[in-house]
Amino acid sequence: MADVLTQAQIDEMLKSVANGVEPIVSNQEEAAVKEYDFRAPKKFTKEQIKVLESIFENYARLLSSYLTGMLRLYSRVSLVNIEEQRYNEFNNALPDYVMMGLVDLGIKNEEINETDVIIQVSNAVTYTMIDRLLGGKGEYSDTSRDFTEIEITIMTDIMKSFATLLKEPWLTHIDLEPRLIGIETNSRVVQTIGHEDTVIIVALEVEINNTKSVVSVCIPAINLDEIMSKFISRYTGSRRKTDERRENERRDSIMFGISTTDLVVKAVLGEINLDLYEVLTLQVNDVIPLNKKITENIQVRIGERDWCDGKLGTYNNKKAIMIENFTGN
Repeated sequence: MADVLTQAQIDEMLKSVANGVEPIVSNQEEAAVKEYDFRAPKKFTKEQIKVLESIFENYARLLSSYLTGMLRLYSRVSLVNIEEQRYNEFNNALPDYVMMGLVDLGIKNEEINETDVIIQVSNAVTYTMIDRLLGGKGEYSDTSRDFTEIEITIMTDIMKSFATLLKEPWLTHIDLEPRLIGIETNSRVVQTIGHEDTVIIVALEVEINNTKSVVSVCIPAINLDEIMSKFISRYTGSRRKTDERRENERRDSIMFGISTTDLVVKAVLGEINLDLYEVLTLQVNDVIPLNKKITENIQVRIGERDWCDGKLGTYNNKKAIMIENFTGN
């Protein structure tokens, strides 16, 4: 149980606060404190982030195959992390000259606003690909200069493929037709996203010819929230309908199996215990009294369970039982 402060201790604490004395925080307590930005609160749950991870893990595999085939070099792309931050934090971390592809997702849903994302390829990856496609070994030296017209033309074709590959991972969730709408090499002049807007940054690590760097996909949070709300609600409703359909199919299958199963049904007139000597000495015309009166119902036994009872009689010149009660045992 926690210690209870005395009135004197409380007065001393209030006095210290009034005098401007800052409270002493231990290292353990300080480590437990996490900063929270109220200007840009987190918009996405862990479940939504997991959905994005699944989408971009598929995207990374597609990029790996594409780069390996195009460059004829071993290429590996893997998802590093997905982070929610403000756009100016992402933009300020970029160099002045960087390859950025502006992509329109082309979502075929009138309820979702037009969504533009940014695919940013690091200069190390960009110059490695350009050197390889121009006949080199896939090496680079200077990454701080601006791009030439030839280099931009080469990268435009590559960025078109990067954009097109976004379709397949998203297709199981929402119908879209992504296309490249422009290339920008100056990170400071991109105006498609407001500087204070919240974005989702998907970081993909690219390894080509022992060169490791990053390709980032920047998605506006407000658009992504609209997209996910549509397909998650659709997925939930569809999953509920699918579960109900599967449950009905399972029930019908069980009932069909039961309906064709053979069961032994017995009409039990009565029961009595006899000694072995009495059984051995039984003769023709001997009478065995049962434990039931002639006016009582007899039990109908299915398998080892007494299921119901009824009156003994005849029907179409055969012995029959008219069911009167279900025992419920």
